[in-house]
Amino acid sequence: MNIRDLEYLVALSEYKHFRRAADSCNVSQPTLSGQIRKLEDELGIILLERTSRKVLFTQSGMLLVDQARTVLREVKLLKEMASNQGKEMTGPLHIGLIPTVGPYLLPYIVPTLKAAFPDLEVFLYEAQTHQLLEQLETGRLDCAIVATVPETEAFIEVPIFNEKMLLAVSEHHPWAQESKLPMNQLNGQEMLMLDDGHCLRNQALDYCFTAGAKENSHFQATSLETLRNMVAANAGITFMPELAVLNEGTRKGVKYIPCYSPEPSRTIALVYRPGSPLRNRYERVASAVSDEVKSILSGLK
Repeated sequence: MNIRDLEYLVALSEYKHFRRAADSCNVSQPTLSGQIRKLEDELGIILLERTSRKVLFTQSGMLLVDQARTVLREVKLLKEMASNQGKEMTGPLHIGLIPTVGPYLLPYIVPTLKAAFPDLEVFLYEAQTHQLLEQLETGRLDCAIVATVPETEAFIEVPIFNEKMLLAVSEHHPWAQESKLPMNQLNGQEMLMLDDGHCLRNQALDYCFTAGAKENSHFQATSLETLRNMVAANAGITFMPELAVLNEGTRKGVKYIPCYSPEPSRTIALVYRPGSPLRNRYERVASAVSDEVKSILSGLK
């Protein structure tokens, strides 16, 4: 048994799919599957119920996964302590980002991080919030940039910026000429939403339900760009986060309208494990990202 075997096991517990777990570990599916079988042989227990449709863990397998997470956390802590003996802002840094932030934030912060911390080797990963938090918990990620939700409260949250959510309507929609709208205007409206797993979906739904709007039950998008294209086709209205509409204007046939009473928004934060000896590293990265994004959003205003 080695640390890599435990990483394979935990990845399989996260993805419940051999190929996706193997991809996340940067190995082939046969390699991951073979190592899991070797681990079963070594321990003398069955960890998985293998079917043609999905991966199910036995009770023994689930117990081992929990222990593997603990071991991987401690290994990560040892590595962080060793890294902390050198220069604070050198070495690898594995950062996760959610899909509704990553594509719109990275063009601004990658150059900033390279300029501010040239000795950091930054690795970037995009996944939904629950996957990022699981990877953060097991030490596969150092930190993550996410929208704060109740699940992130178990980690140290360093707020980076507050992001407005703007109402997106087609340029042919009756509201397209409005400069701003009160939220109660959405009463009775149907809203296009992202599919399950995106934290933005739940945050947008909270505002919609409060305003008396409801979800369009005939369509769920997998990305903000799909939502944008549906709105451009005048197939519905939705909320779009502020960074996703920078430099958009009415391009692609979409008009973005600020709302008020209340103003829909979300908090984007960098989160990391409590007790990490690399706390100062993460705080400095968060500060650099925050300064850059706030400057951009301030210029937009």
